[in-house]
Parts: sequence; structure tokens; C-alpha cells
Amino acid sequence: MKQINASEFKAKCLAILDEVEASGEPVTILKRGRPVAQLLPAPKISRPQDALRGTVTFYGDVIEPVLPPDAWEMDAGNV
Repeated sequence: MKQINASEFKAKCLAILDEVEASGEPVTILKRGRPVAQLLPAPKISRPQDALRGTVTFYGDVIEPVLPPDAWEMDAGNV
């Protein structure tokens, strides 16, 4: 894992962000030789729906009406 001093990170922040995105390797940021933060690449999700894939369970027919047709009352004179 790559380590970098905070002062160098401050000077080269945008370039380091691009490097982490391209390589996928995290960078540890040091302050006075001690680790204070870790920069990780963001998860690769192309669409928000992809994060939910496989989490939904269907119980029954989602298109069929809840009530059968004979349960509906209809006034034939108002059609």
C-alpha cells in the first residue's frame, strides 16, 4: 500500500485521486509519520439499480388485480 505525507497529498491531491481511481490501490496519508487517513477507490456501480440486484423477492403475480372481476361493482347505466 502506498503511503504519502499530508503536505505532499495537499500539493498533489487531484493527481493522487486520479491515480487511486485508475489503479484501485488505496493510499495511506501520513501526518508526522503516523497514519491519519486512508484514501480508497469508490465502488464501481454503473447504475443505482445494480446495487439492489438480487435483493427483491416476488410473492405472487404483481400484474394481476388484487380483487377478482366479480368483486367490482359497476353501474351499467353510467357506462
